[in-house]
Amino acid sequence: MEEAIAKLQQAVNESTYIVFFGGAGVSTESGIPDFRSQDGLYSQKYKYPPETIVSHSFFMQRTDEFYDFYRDKMIFADAQPNAAHKKLAEMEQAGKLKAVVTQNIDGLHQKAGSKEVLELHGSTLRNYCMDCGKRYDGLDIITKTQGIPKCEACGGTIRPDVVLYEEGLDNSVIRRAVEHISKADMLIIGGTSLVVYPAAGFIDYFRGKHLVVINMSETSRDSMAEIVIKGKIGEVLGQIHVEA
Repeated sequence: MEEAIAKLQQAVNESTYIVFFGGAGVSTESGIPDFRSQDGLYSQKYKYPPETIVSHSFFMQRTDEFYDFYRDKMIFADAQPNAAHKKLAEMEQAGKLKAVVTQNIDGLHQKAGSKEVLELHGSTLRNYCMDCGKRYDGLDIITKTQGIPKCEACGGTIRPDVVLYEEGLDNSVIRRAVEHISKADMLIIGGTSLVVYPAAGFIDYFRGKHLVVINMSETSRDSMAEIVIKGKIGEVLGQIHVEA
């Protein structure tokens, strides 16, 4: 581990355009459960599979049941950024890191101070009325209401600005993510199993020098990476020293 950390430090030192691509494992150290581990969300038992509940068709047909699950299992109002979020924000402020591309919807990268955050799957911190389009930032419209949240302006149904199963990703977010990854001289993949597509496919656009994978379990890109570290992303990045 020490040798791998030293190699990571050297790669960070010599890189000028770092991009971070992360998944649920980045937020587990903040107390937010991931999806596919043994204790993850998808391993828990519900009346319907979680993949079904967080789908577009389920939301449209059983909106009240969607919100019961969403409030209980998808909202973490008290979660705080961990060492990984903070280090990435520090790297951006130092001019090293140019973008965070995340599959997470918790907003913790921004809370830690990161500015260029491309949220592939949206955010629980943004909501909108499906009828009139009125925006509702923050969690209050969800957490301080019961049942199906309704628009204060028109009474329409409010939905979270997250990408549900059966829905496509935002094209503008995709374009910016691909642009950053294709320009990067260093790509750090962290806290993701790389099994969710199309997001995981964005890695193919990387043409830079240093490909790094930091994850608790093996990924499909380990054999391609210059540096592979099996460990918690916060503990690993927390050991990296950043200089402008």
